[in-house]
Amino acid sequence: MKITVIGGGSTYTPELINGFLARTESLPIQELWLMDIDKERLEIVGGFAQRMVAAAGNPFKVVLSTNQRQAIADASYVIAQLRVGMMPARRGDEYLGQRNGLIGQETTGVGGMAKALRTIPVILGIAKDLRETAPGALLANFTNPAGLVTEALNRYAPDVTAVGVCNVGITAKMEIIEGLEKVTGAKINSDQAILNTLGLNHLTWHRGFTVNGVEIWNQIFPAYLAGAAKEDEWDLRTLETLGMIPNYYLHYFYYTERKLAEQKKWPPSRAEEVMGIEKDLLREYADPALTEPPANLLKRGGAYYSTLATQVINSHYNDLGQVHVVNVRNGGAVKEWNPDWVLELPASVDKSGIHPLPADPLPASCFGLISQVKMFELLTIQAAVHGDKNALYQALLTHPLGPSADKIQAVMEDLLEINKQWLPQFSGQ
Repeated sequence: MKITVIGGGSTYTPELINGFLARTESLPIQELWLMDIDKERLEIVGGFAQRMVAAAGNPFKVVLSTNQRQAIADASYVIAQLRVGMMPARRGDEYLGQRNGLIGQETTGVGGMAKALRTIPVILGIAKDLRETAPGALLANFTNPAGLVTEALNRYAPDVTAVGVCNVGITAKMEIIEGLEKVTGAKINSDQAILNTLGLNHLTWHRGFTVNGVEIWNQIFPAYLAGAAKEDEWDLRTLETLGMIPNYYLHYFYYTERKLAEQKKWPPSRAEEVMGIEKDLLREYADPALTEPPANLLKRGGAYYSTLATQVINSHYNDLGQVHVVNVRNGGAVKEWNPDWVLELPASVDKSGIHPLPADPLPASCFGLISQVKMFELLTIQAAVHGDKNALYQALLTHPLGPSADKIQAVMEDLLEINKQWLPQFSGQ
């Protein structure tokens, strides 16, 4: 088995290495290829990864490469965790929002749009290499905005088996399990627990939780309300009305003014914080004596990232049929909604593919927001693939966190100017 990681120079990679080292008995990996266009960074992170594997007895070989096509060739699984423009581009997305009075965030609003515009052509290039050199391989996309990018793959590379993966669902699941274990004192097998969640990536609502097939939401939700009453994260009336736990990214939609006020306190923005964290991490990774991920990695975020990545691959390879929250084409699972939409929901993963479980639709108060954001996604994909400025304008017009109509042109020109080196499709180059 050959597994390839595109964006192998990411500071997340050592966590992924640990995940695969923990599953050597069930995943017979022979080669793990780390590919990145940043050779210096790849050598630091990749060198550390090689030391980690050596310290574990060399159960597989870690190969470093700057050649994407060569890295993908003959792979069984390809993981995409890339960031076009790296952290400076993320910082640009954040301040693009701030100076225009909009939400500046890497996956939501105008910042998420800019990231998608940079990323979609690159991801489709990966799909092309996969189709031509590793037909049948599964592409697990962690690259944000994960749902939007997976939607682009679904529309423009439907012959490539792709699944969008995000750690929000598994983090919510594990937090619920942790809370239950504290109350009951009984250990819960996470493989037997299923989080009932639905929506789009970073736009979901959690509404059920089963353990061994038994629904226990009537225990979980009141406890969540009681905890929320002691904090200032959500207003209780909204939670009580919904009867569901919103994905924390819904703060940007439900409490926009609060998030805009927080942005006014920058610097540092989140990108600037992460840049500092990554500088320290890379310095630690470069230590030739280091063979275990440092404690500072926890500051980077992405809890359960490696857990989810390895669980999905393990379930697929070993035909386990485990249920995981992923981004995948609806295909009639929510029969009231468009079957072609990529949704985030529980799906069974086995050797034949990713199969979304039948699900009831969300209420109108949620679907209204979902449908508006989905239209934004489709327009953004059209803009990214074809360099279509009219589609770009309409996407900004459509997004509920977008600028007022009389400011769209200025915001669009700002976005294109600061990203011009990564968006040649809009300049005819």
